[in-house]
Parts: sequence; C-alpha cells; structure tokens
Amino acid sequence: MRAFYCDHFVLPLPEGHRFPMEKYALLRERVAGNPTLTLSVPNAATEESLLRVHDAAYLGRVEQGLLSRDEVRRIGFPWSEQLVERSKRSVGGTVAAAHAALEDGISSNLAGGTHHAFSDRGEGFCVFNDVAVAARDVQAAGQAHRCAVIDLDVHQGNGTAAIFAGDDSVFTVSVHGEANYPFRKEESDLDLPLPDGADDDPFLDAVRTGVRGAISSHPELVFYVAGADAYAGDKLGRLAVSKQGMRERDSLVFDACEAAGVPLAIVMSGGYAELVSDIVDIHASTILSGAARVHARRAPEPT
Repeated sequence: MRAFYCDHFVLPLPEGHRFPMEKYALLRERVAGNPTLTLSVPNAATEESLLRVHDAAYLGRVEQGLLSRDEVRRIGFPWSEQLVERSKRSVGGTVAAAHAALEDGISSNLAGGTHHAFSDRGEGFCVFNDVAVAARDVQAAGQAHRCAVIDLDVHQGNGTAAIFAGDDSVFTVSVHGEANYPFRKEESDLDLPLPDGADDDPFLDAVRTGVRGAISSHPELVFYVAGADAYAGDKLGRLAVSKQGMRERDSLVFDACEAAGVPLAIVMSGGYAELVSDIVDIHASTILSGAARVHARRAPEPT
C-alpha cells in the first residue's frame, strides 16, 4: 500500500501545547520497514486545488500571515511559515492518497483528517480541509464523480459537513460524541451522535449504520477519517471504546468497501491519549491493516 507522510515539515508549537505533534513522526517510525507499505513524501497542495474548496481571501490571509487574532485562536496553532507549508503538505498527502487509492484500491495519508476547516476559516487545529480538497481534485480530474466521507473521529466533521451541504456528489457520515466539540454541530448527510461514555457496542453499532449509509450512496471513492480519539484513554474524547473496538471499527470500514469494490483513502485525524504511544498504536493498526488488505489482494493464488 502506498502511504504518504510529511512529519519532517515541522510545525513549531509553544512548550506545553496540547496537540501531540510528535505522533506523526512516531507513527511513520512504527510502520516504516513493513514490507506491505511504501512510504512517500507528497507534494504540497496547489493553489488551484485549494481554491476549489477554500475562499481566496482566506487562503491569502493564511499564506501572508494576515490572519486575525480571533482566526488564530480558532485554529489553535500560532501562525508561522512552517504552519503554511505543513498544512499544504498535509492536504497534498490526502490528494496523493486519493489518486493512489483509485489506482490500487487502498491508500493512506499518515496525517490529514483536518475536518474542522471550513471554506473560509480554520478551526480546531485544522487550517485547510484536506478531504474536501482531495474529493474536489479527483472530481475535477474526472476520476471519481461520487465520493463518500466516513468520519469516525470523535469530534463531528463540521467543516466537511458544511462544505458539502446540499451537494449530492459527496455523501458525508459522522459518528461522534453528541456533547463534545464542536458545540455547534453542522448537518452531515448522516449524523450518528453518541452520549458521553459510550463503549464498544453502541459505537460499533453506529459505525455499522454509518458505513451502510455511505456505501448505499454508491460512491466511487470513500475517504475514511480514522481518528484515534474515540479510545477510552483519550483526554478529549469522552467515549470508552477499547483498542479492540477500534480495530473492529477499521475492519467494518475495510470489509464494506472491499465487498462493494470501492477504493478507500485513509486519513488519520485526531488523537489525544495521555500516552502518545496509545495514539500511535491505534493509528498504526489502521494503516497496517489497510496495507495487509492490499497485499492479500496482490498475493498469487496457490498452485
């Protein structure tokens, strides 16, 4: 499986910042060397691609360091030239993963899942909406006309929902914490909110419903936003899903896409466990399970 990474484009953060930026390099180190995986550095997202989704004035403010204090506060990261480059590379990774998935069946970005970014603003550690940009990119190339987004991060993909509101070419699903951030939810095509403390059974029931809904929209490409923050040990998640439950979640997505013959692009999204190693465990399991699926498809039949 082809996977794309950009962790060496470092986003400098102040001491004590709660975003676990180190998880990206640790994830790459964990999966590097696996024979089922090919790692590559993506190109930065182009202005043409970004402008299919994002407002030109907003893009200009990001690039030129002209974001207002309130805009910076909403994003949650201080502005820097490194922020701009890192954000464009992260989007570029999802664009590359989308095109690779259409060729290979499954691909992944070891970053991405920046689903709180709207067309005209960023929020919640998200500057640009990578999945939205990638969906528009493959549509513009004529490679996939209908897409679906299965968002299993514990925080609703409000930016993604708003960007594709009223657009029948992209079906959006979100399984998320009902009382968690963002406190003003947008309307996805299928929202499946869960109460605080929901554990494996209700979570996986919601995932099954969401996956069925996405596949029934007849997509030609599925984006899987595979957040690690539904895990019971997550500081911001407020759900109680076990690591086994997270692995079963992945299998539900992989099985459904494989059965329907739909290509799958995987992106990481959030994870805020007390132990960064737990975040890496969950993300690595997702990536390596996807890679094993590709490898199994390519394995020669026994004679």
